[in-house]
Amino acid sequence: MLPTLLVILATAAAEPLPDTRLEALPQSAALPGDTPAQVALGRLLFFDPILSATRTVACATCHSPQHGWADARPTPLGVNASGIGPARRLVAGGAFLPLTRNTPTILNTAFNGIAIGKPYDPTQAPMFWDNRMRSLEAQVLGPIRQREEMRGDACSEAEAVPAMVERLSTIPEYVRLFGGKITAAKVTQAIAAYERTLITPDTPFDRFMRGDKTAMTPVQQQGMAAFQRAGCALCHNGPMLSDYKLHAIGLTDNATNRSEFRTPTLRNLAHTAPYMHHGGSSTLDEVLLFYDRLMDQAAETLEGADTATQPALDPLLRHMNLLPEDHALIKAFLDALNSDDYDKTAPEKVPSGLPIPR
Repeated sequence: MLPTLLVILATAAAEPLPDTRLEALPQSAALPGDTPAQVALGRLLFFDPILSATRTVACATCHSPQHGWADARPTPLGVNASGIGPARRLVAGGAFLPLTRNTPTILNTAFNGIAIGKPYDPTQAPMFWDNRMRSLEAQVLGPIRQREEMRGDACSEAEAVPAMVERLSTIPEYVRLFGGKITAAKVTQAIAAYERTLITPDTPFDRFMRGDKTAMTPVQQQGMAAFQRAGCALCHNGPMLSDYKLHAIGLTDNATNRSEFRTPTLRNLAHTAPYMHHGGSSTLDEVLLFYDRLMDQAAETLEGADTATQPALDPLLRHMNLLPEDHALIKAFLDALNSDDYDKTAPEKVPSGLPIPR
C-alpha cells in the first residue's frame, strides 16, 4: 500500500500545475463587424418570443436583465411555462419538466475561453456547461432547436431553425432591419453582437489589476491572497476566473450521467445565484462548505479508498488547502468581482408584437 501511495504522490507532484495568475478583463468585446445597427437588431431578437417555435419563449425568458442575465432558478423552465425567474411555473397541463442544468449568466459570455498569455479566438469560445458548442453564434441556435427550451412539440429539431427564419421573414419590420433576405447566420450574428455588449470590465478587481491599488479594500486584497493560497485559482484563473476546462468535482448530471463540467466564472456572483451546474447551492457559504467536504473526499481517494463506490475526482483537488478561516476573506474577494454597472434595459416592444418577457 505504501509504495503505491508514494508513486501516486510522486506522480501528482511531477505534474505541472496550471498558471494561477488573475488578470483584468479587456474593456471591450466588440468585433469589427458589430455595428450599432446590428447590435440594436440583436437586442430586439433577444427579447422577441418569435424565435421560439411556440412563440412563447424568448432568449430573455431565461436570461433576464432582472436576474443578472440568468433566471435565479436552480434549473430553467422553457416552453409550457409562464412567468420570469423564480416565479416561473408550468402552465396547467404542461408536460415539460425543468431542465437539468442551471442557466449561466450571459454577462461577459463574450469572453468565454479567454486565457492567460494566449491569443483570444471568439470563434472557439466554449459554450454551455459541457463545452459542447463553440462561439456565441453557434450557441444561439442550441436552445432554438431544443424541445424543452424553445421548440416544444411545434416542429421537429431539424425544422426548428428554418421555421424560425420563415417566421421572421413574414414580419416586414424584420425584413427591413435585416436589409432584405433573412438567414440563420444573420440572426446569430446580430444576437451575438448584442451579447458582446453585456460585459462588466470595470469591477473593483479590474480597476485594481489595472493599477488602482485603492479599488479593492484591504480585506478584499487579503481575500485574493487567501483565494490563491487555498488553490481556488488552480481552476478559477485568468481574466474570467475560469480555465474553461471540464473538471469532475463529485457531481453528476442525472439526465446524462456526465460527471465533468466546465469551471464557471466567478464574476457577478452577487447577481447570479443559485450556483453549480445543477443550481444546488443557494449561497456562497454553501459552495465553500461543499469544497471543504470535497477536499476530505479527495484526500480519502488519494489514501486508497474504494473508488468503485466513490465518483472520480479531478486530481487538482489534491492541491487545495481551503481553511475555515479563509471563507470570509474569500467571500470579500469575490465581492470585488461584482458590478452593478451593466445594461439592465429591455425594449418597449418587438417587431412581432408578442409580449416581451418581464
